[in-house]
This record gives sequence, C-alpha cells and structure tokens, in this order.
Amino acid sequence: MGRFTQGLYGYAFALFVCLAAVGVFLLITPQSRTEHIPRVDFSIDQVNAARTAPYEVVAPNQVLPNWVPNSSSLSQKNGVVTWRLGFATAKRQHAMLAQSDEKPAAEFVNRMANTDKPGGSRQIDGVTWEERFRQDKNQRTLVRVFPDHAVVVTGSADWDELTALARTLAPQATPSPVPSAG
Repeated sequence: MGRFTQGLYGYAFALFVCLAAVGVFLLITPQSRTEHIPRVDFSIDQVNAARTAPYEVVAPNQVLPNWVPNSSSLSQKNGVVTWRLGFATAKRQHAMLAQSDEKPAAEFVNRMANTDKPGGSRQIDGVTWEERFRQDKNQRTLVRVFPDHAVVVTGSADWDELTALARTLAPQATPSPVPSAG
C-alpha cells in the first residue's frame, strides 16, 4: 500500500479517486434540463402605483404571448413614485418598463438607459418615442418624457420586442380608495 501513497503513483491514484468521486456525484445528482424563470404577479404593484403616483401610470393591458413577468418593484422615496416591471421576453431576453416622476426626468431616463445619447426616434401607434442604444451593454431603450413624469422601455431585447411592449401600454385608472374598517 505504501506504493500508492508516495510519488507519482500516489499522485495519479489520488487524482483518479477524486475524478471518480466527481463522476459519481454528477451521475446521481438530479439535473433539470427545463428552463425555470420565476413568474411574479405584478397586479398589486400596478394598483398601488396607480393609486399613489401623481402622474398617469401606464401598464401592459396584456402580457405578451410567451413573455414572463419576472420582477416588479414600486418605490416611494421623498415624494417620488417609481415603478419598474421586468419581463423575460419570448426570445428570452430582458425587457423592463420603468416610470417615475423623479426630477429632473433626464436623470431618471439616463440612468435607466445607461446613456444620455439619443439615437433617433420611432413611431409606435402614432406616438413618437426617443431611441437610445448602448452597444457595450447591448441595451436598447425607448423613452417618452412628459411634463410630470417619464416612461422608459429598456433591455437587451431587440427593437421589435421593445416596440411590442410599448404597444401594450395603457393608462391605468386611479382605483377607488379602500374603505376603512370601523
């Protein structure tokens, strides 16, 4: 046995044992070959955004086929209401709708787009959206700035998918106040 614990034979034997252990581990460990994208229900954030925002909140009137809503966050800080809604697209890229009444709006837009350089415009259902593109991050952005807020559609998704998301956006009605118990 001393022969297998010393020198080149010992090293080769130890390496063989380690590789065999890794092989056995890989064979018996369950592995999923199916895609798992966490799905979130954004309806509560949608209602709360429409209730609290001092601007007209927009949201998709329907989730596009084969898209998965996978993140939603609503924040209220220093009177500023910001809602971000993320999707995994049908082509499994990322797309996000972000809207806020942050002032100045240009800072919010630049941060969401990761660039301050406009790159053109795009007509979507008769409405002009500003285009931005940041090549090193493979990030495309559509921007609309209103007097009281900004709406940004951005992500690694291609222009067609971002345009499709922008087409689904519809103004959300302000919900009735919730009656208090008492």
